[in-house]
Amino acid sequence: MPSYESELRRFEGYDTQVLGISVDSVPCNAAWAKSLGGISYDLLSDFEPKGEIARSFGAYRADAGISERALFVVDKQGRIVYKDIHEISHKPDNEIVFDVLSSLK
Repeated sequence: MPSYESELRRFEGYDTQVLGISVDSVPCNAAWAKSLGGISYDLLSDFEPKGEIARSFGAYRADAGISERALFVVDKQGRIVYKDIHEISHKPDNEIVFDVLSSLK
């Protein structure tokens, strides 16, 4: 999340909107964002029913009650044009996302 915050202007240059989503509650998300020094883009809660959105995107781990780290690029027609679901401990490379965004121009 901090890497997206630090690259937010670059994302805006692609006419995009960055959103975060977590299976935690709104108060937990707010506390977590504050602990990171704040996040200026929207951080949504997928808390109730827990993980419903994460499940629909194939990113929910019912055995642990968490979502894996997942990245999606959705084009202006609402189609998912890039999907990367990986273990939560893995930090993705933003350059891959920027390559996908470049291909949409």
